[in-house]
This record gives sequence, C-alpha cells and structure tokens, in this order.
Amino acid sequence: MKAAVIEGPGKIQLKDVPRPVPKKDEVVIKVAFCGICGTDYRIFNGEYISPYPLIPGHEFSGIIDEKGENVTDLEVGEKVCVDPSLYCGTCYFCRQNYENMCENWGAIGDTTNGAFAEYVAVPAKNVYRLPENVSLEEGALVEPLACVVYAMKRLKMEYGSRVLLFGSGPMGLLLLQALKRGGASEVVVVDIEEKKLEYARKMGANRIFTDVKEIKNYNPKGFDVVVDATGNLTVIETMFQFVGPKGKVLQFGCAPKDSKVSINPFDIYHKDIIYIGTMALQYTFNQAINFLKFGEINVRDIVTKIITLEEFVEYIKIKKPADDLKVLVKVN
Repeated sequence: MKAAVIEGPGKIQLKDVPRPVPKKDEVVIKVAFCGICGTDYRIFNGEYISPYPLIPGHEFSGIIDEKGENVTDLEVGEKVCVDPSLYCGTCYFCRQNYENMCENWGAIGDTTNGAFAEYVAVPAKNVYRLPENVSLEEGALVEPLACVVYAMKRLKMEYGSRVLLFGSGPMGLLLLQALKRGGASEVVVVDIEEKKLEYARKMGANRIFTDVKEIKNYNPKGFDVVVDATGNLTVIETMFQFVGPKGKVLQFGCAPKDSKVSINPFDIYHKDIIYIGTMALQYTFNQAINFLKFGEINVRDIVTKIITLEEFVEYIKIKKPADDLKVLVKVN
C-alpha cells in the first residue's frame, strides 16, 4: 500500500509499505480522509515527541475493511472515525482517570503509524461509528473538535463571559463556535490574516482585530477569558495583558516542546488569574460527533482544500499558504 513516511526531521517520502494485518482486538481502516494538523508539521520539523520513521496522520475517517477475531461489535463496511489516543490503563495517572496524562501516552499518527496511508490498523475500542448524516469528510474533523470539547470542559467558562481569542485558523474557528455555544456573551478574535478573520466574522465573532494595540482601547478592563489557539510564543507572552481580574487564560495552541516564554508572575498573583492547559482530548469523541449530528458546529466551511496523498508529501514541505484553513488529504 502507499503511505507517506517521515524518515527524520525534514525528510518525507511516499513509499510502498506492507498493508497492516489486524491483531485480535484491532480493525483495519481503509482511510477515506485525513486532516493535516499543526502537530504533523511539528513531527515533520522534529519538534514533537515522535519516533522515526513514522507514518503520520491522526485526524481521520474511513471504512472498516478487516477486523480481528475478538472484535464482535463492529462490522466490515461501517463508516467510522477513530480516537487516536493510546492509554496504557495501568499507570498512576490512568488509574486517577487522567488518561491524557498517561505515563506511557501514545497516539496513532504521533507515536505509532497513522492514517496518511491507504490502510491503518487501530484498536477496536478507539473506533466510533459515524451517523448517517455525517459525511466522511466531516468525520475527519471529529478529532480536532473532540480536542475543543475537552478544552471547554477544562475551561468551565462562566455564562456571559467576554472572551478574547487569538487565532482564526481551523482550531480557532472551532473554538469560536464552541465558545459562542458555551455561553460567551462576546467573542473577539485576533489574527494577522484578514481573510481568516472574515471566516471568523461569518462564524459568529462579535469583533475582529489585526492590531493588538486596538484591543486595550476597546476593552480597557480586560476580558473574562483569553484563549490562545496559535501556539505562537509572542502571542502567548502578549495575551496575559488582556485578561481582567479573576480571569482565565486557556493555553490551547501547542508550542514547540522546548520553547519558553516570559510572563509576569506578580500579575497572575495580583489579578487572581487562572492559567489552564489542555492536552489533546479525553473521551470526548461522542460529544464531538453529536455536535455534528445535530448541526450545532459547522466543520464543513473550514475545509478549504482537499489534496491527494501524493500531493501531501510536497505540501507539508512548504509553509502553509495563508489562504488555506483546514486541508484534508483524500487517501482512498
């Protein structure tokens, strides 16, 4: 089968590799669509925890093609998506119900071979059926939406909060919708790309800004919630100045693993600021699927390009074009 293989930082090839065979508790998925995530870029650039060689791809949908002998509750031919999270279930944190903090944490496409391939073998327990009215294209967006659902659970936002959101890329636009549906009275979005901000406006942003200097004048008392959806170090350092007393800062964007920023700890102490991390997801696939099933979150309009697997190995080598939001790879 064909697969995109990252052989080391900055090195990727389309190769013929053996088709996976399911273990007793696994199924083999014929991959339909796989989303390109910021984490894939970090893996390609050597900025993540991934081993090499690796077939990346963790946001995907497909059709069950084969199943192991112990799999009885899934059938060949079913339309599915897959939670990439791999938890050991036995470490201290798993036994505390902190599975995303698993001491042996892994993920399909991050630490084991993923879905930028024609077929991928996955644990049957990680597979979720897609409703009839949710397409395979939408199914590839369940994983990022599940990360947003988990972030909202971590945030525990008070009803009526005023929110400042940095970043209107694909994850920012999903967060925008979730914040609006989660009780925000106002969501202000900041980005340097005006075209992306127009998407934010269409998806419910109350105000948009390209210049952070204007934000202080707009809301001098500060926001109840400030969210980073960029992972950009300059943004992360900057965002604390916009949170009001007793406000919350949500670190959603993933920065490079060895990065550092400078913040003022006195401000955090003096203003009673709560700084929240949110690592991937934790059993939030059902909620994400329901948001799509009942039409409460729009993922279709954030997909701006669909490319082939052959095109993917060249696409990831270049800086992502500013006009591209979510890019899907059509594998089969």
